[in-house]
Amino acid sequence: MKYIAAIILFTVLGFFFGRSFTSADSIEKNKISAEAAPNDSDNSVAADPNSNRRTIAPIKHIVSEEEATIKLFEESAPSVVFITTSTVRQDYWSRNVTEIPAGNGSGFIWDREGHIVTNYHVIEKADKAQVTLSDQTTWDAELIGIEPNKDLAILKIKAPSEKLKPIPVASSHDLRVGQSVFAIGNPFGLDQTLTTGVISALGREIQSIGGRPIRGVIQTDAAINPGNSGGPLIDSNGRLIGVNTMIYSPSGASAGIGFSIPSDEVNWVVPDIIEFGEVRRPILGINLVAEQHTKRLKMKGALILDVVPNSPADKYGLKSTEKDRQGNIVLGDLITKINDEVISTNADLFLALEKYNSGDTVRVGFIRDDQTENVDLVLGSKMDLSKQ
Repeated sequence: MKYIAAIILFTVLGFFFGRSFTSADSIEKNKISAEAAPNDSDNSVAADPNSNRRTIAPIKHIVSEEEATIKLFEESAPSVVFITTSTVRQDYWSRNVTEIPAGNGSGFIWDREGHIVTNYHVIEKADKAQVTLSDQTTWDAELIGIEPNKDLAILKIKAPSEKLKPIPVASSHDLRVGQSVFAIGNPFGLDQTLTTGVISALGREIQSIGGRPIRGVIQTDAAINPGNSGGPLIDSNGRLIGVNTMIYSPSGASAGIGFSIPSDEVNWVVPDIIEFGEVRRPILGINLVAEQHTKRLKMKGALILDVVPNSPADKYGLKSTEKDRQGNIVLGDLITKINDEVISTNADLFLALEKYNSGDTVRVGFIRDDQTENVDLVLGSKMDLSKQ
C-alpha cells in the first residue's frame, strides 16, 4: 500500500509540475511572438504563412530634396499649358469642312492678359489651336505673332485673370553647367509631366525654322520628348530659364540631349510680338548677298547686295553691289565689324544687331575696294521704313 500511495503521489506531483513548466514555456513563447508581431502603429500587416500578401513597410519621411522638387512642381505646374492644334480641310466633292488634328505641344502663361508662349513649330501648320490649363479647362487661342528665327510664337486666350498664373522669368546669362533644371510639359500628349536633370552645356547653336542660327542655346539632359516643345525649362527656384525646343535623337525619343532657347532671348522677343505682332529689330537698311556666294568668293563678312532708300545705310553712304556699264559686277561693301565684334557671316551680322535698339549709334567696319573703312551710324527700325 505504501508503494502504491508513493506512486500515486509522484504521479500527481509530476502532473502538477509538468503543467506548470508547460504554462511558463507557453507564456515565454507568447511574449516573444508578441514582441515580433507588427502592430497597427507602424502601418504593418502580419505576414500570413498561408498568404501571398507582403508585409507593408513602415512610412518614412520624405527627404528635404524631394520635398523641394514636389513643391517646385506644385507651384510651377499651373503656369504650364497643353496646346492642341488642328487643320481645316474641305472635301473636294461634298465641300464639307472637316477639322483634322495636327499635333500637340506645350506652352506657358506669360501674363494675366492671357498671352501664351510656345514654339513656332508647334503651331506652324495649324489653322486652329486650343489651350488647356492645369485645371483642365480648354480655351480657343488666337495667334498674336511669330518669330520663326527664334522658334517662338505667342497665342492669346480669353480666360479670366484669376485662372492665369504667369511664370516668373530669370536671366539666362549667369547660368552654369551642372546647375539643376526641371522641364514641365506634355510629352506624347501626357499632360503635366515633370522631368529633371542638369545643364549639360551652354552656348550651343541650333538652326531655327527660319534658317538663321539660334546661339547661346542651353543643353540639358532632362528628358525632353515630342510634345515637350514649347514648355518651360526652370531652375530650382521655379523661374523660367529656357523654352524647350529640340532634341538630338536618332530614334526621335529622348536621348539625354535636349536644347532650350535661353530666357534672355525669350524676354527680348516676346514683348515686341505682343506689342507689334512682330519683332522690331534695329536695322541698317540693307539686303545681303547669300552666304554660299560669299563663301565661293572666299570672303569673310556680310556682303551688301543692295541698300534700302532713306535707310541708315543709305544716309551714311554704304554701297550696294552693282553692274558697271560693261556689265561687270562691282561688289558692294563687305561688313566685317559692328563696334568691336567681328562679322564673318550674314548670321553674325543679324546676331550682332540684336544686341542693340533702334536709335543706338554703332561703328560699322567694312571693306571697300580692298580698303578698310569705318562709319558711325544710327540704327533705324522696320517701323521707320514702313512709314516711308
